[in-house]
Amino acid sequence: MPIEIMPSAIRHELEAHYKQWWCFLLLGITLVVLGSLAIADPFVTAFTSFAAVLILGFLMLAAGITQIISSFWAGKWSGMLLHMLVGILYCVVGYMIIDQPGVSMVVLTKFIAIFLIVSGVFRIVSALMTRFHDWGWVLLNGVVSLILGLVINRQLPEASLKIIGLFIGIELIFNGWAWIMLGLGLRRLGPST
Repeated sequence: MPIEIMPSAIRHELEAHYKQWWCFLLLGITLVVLGSLAIADPFVTAFTSFAAVLILGFLMLAAGITQIISSFWAGKWSGMLLHMLVGILYCVVGYMIIDQPGVSMVVLTKFIAIFLIVSGVFRIVSALMTRFHDWGWVLLNGVVSLILGLVINRQLPEASLKIIGLFIGIELIFNGWAWIMLGLGLRRLGPST
């Protein structure tokens, strides 16, 4: 969108960051490099998967502890017991993930495979039944999701070392390119007048 037709609030905000365009560019390049490493090197992919599962476990444990403590702060609240039980559940699941991250990677990868299979089937059925404008793209999306889910499920448990790290790597690459484009866009914007 050309600067002349941007809403003034957005234009003002972008102009305020013009001098830091290189920071956004550098952040984007760093994310693209890290994402590429997470995809290209099998060891880094497995390490990324393992680290992501451990981080999830620690976050769930911390969330559970926080929820249990906050349930006592609530006092004689009618939902205190339920709040505390949910906190205990978070703690137990977080501990189980931390205690056996390899098994947790397999389970999470199985959930990803199931999600892809089910969402693929829903997209295929929806596209074939409704036949809305450009329904072929949704059909293609559904077929790709279904095939990807079936391939992941077929390659379990070995796939668990790759899939989570691969998805994180892809996310880092796309996120990095978004930051690169923002940085280059700010550079083209020029100083405010």
